[in-house]
Amino acid sequence: MSATDIMIKAEKLTMRYGDYTVMESLDFQVRRGEVKVIMGGSGCGKSTLLKHLIGLERAAAGNIYYGGQVFDPDSKDSDVMRRQFGVLFQGGALWSSMSVAENVALPLEEYTDLKPAEIREIVEFKLSLVGLAGFGHRFPSELSGGMRKRAGLARAIALDPEILFFDEPSAGLDPLSSRRLDDLILELRDALGATVVVVTHELASIFAIADRALFLDAETKRALCDGNPNDLIDDMNVDPKVRHFLKRGETDEKSM
Repeated sequence: MSATDIMIKAEKLTMRYGDYTVMESLDFQVRRGEVKVIMGGSGCGKSTLLKHLIGLERAAAGNIYYGGQVFDPDSKDSDVMRRQFGVLFQGGALWSSMSVAENVALPLEEYTDLKPAEIREIVEFKLSLVGLAGFGHRFPSELSGGMRKRAGLARAIALDPEILFFDEPSAGLDPLSSRRLDDLILELRDALGATVVVVTHELASIFAIADRALFLDAETKRALCDGNPNDLIDDMNVDPKVRHFLKRGETDEKSM
């Protein structure tokens, strides 16, 4: 794998809140065009890692690189780099006082010089990509949970980002809506040629969308593995915690 194939790289990344260490000396890579899942039990630091990756939190030690360039949240270059990010937070993070179309238009109005008519055309296109054509006039409160997630996704892809970040995208959704969202994530990855990072603990989503999955362990404060979940689940060389997580309490006779 050449250096140009690596979109994101974390090197000796340590995350702390005060004196409390969340994760220590993380080393991992995200390949260009892949879906990378960050998984692990509650409190292991999955969402904290995502916040570090998008610059909402500063690392206590180590570095994050994008395309070989170090990412410093406080530098002027970071604003340019962030424009290549599309982020979908757990609740969709839509402005309740704005229509869906107005929410999707926000990044276009802030970061481009496009005319209003051009913005409206792009907004309609992005809404159609996520299956919300004709819903632009609705307000978030008028949408179902799954539709709000898709509206948030339309806003996340408004600027055609190179990298999409998702924080527990399936949280609060029924299994059918969750599967539809998983399918949509893969469709958008292919349509945009984007690299995708997903924080999730949902097994169905992990197996459905992950090219590779990074397992964070709260006890050791380390990443225990980084691989395809379909391979990890029966790999006897993988830490039993990983197999237990992927089987969720099933009796792993092979480990006995």
